[in-house]
Amino acid sequence: METFKDIIAWQKGYQLTLLIYKFTVQFPRCEEFGLKSELRRAAISYISNIAEGFKKRSKKESVHYYNRSECSLEEIKCQTMISYDQKYFSVTEYKKINELSEECGRVLNGWIKSQEPFMT
Repeated sequence: METFKDIIAWQKGYQLTLLIYKFTVQFPRCEEFGLKSELRRAAISYISNIAEGFKKRSKKESVHYYNRSECSLEEIKCQTMISYDQKYFSVTEYKKINELSEECGRVLNGWIKSQEPFMT
């Protein structure tokens, strides 16, 4: 791996981030600094922690950041559910985000497990 962009979990997360930005454009103005902002922040946090973890000197430190990405992903799942229940997302948008979130989780979990044998 040359850069964080080579990590599949980051690539999938980047797709998720773009999707969240696209689908939150139509959120009501009252959510500008609420749910809309929080969802976008969590999506950025997911990919940023993977990028930061990639550059850490030890695998233990790296995995710490990858675990933080997992936490951000859980925030996305929770906030997506709230957004859907508030009718801010259509069924199709909700399903797309949900499916990609689940895929991000599976791929990230596999990436973390692949790093654990090298932890010092």
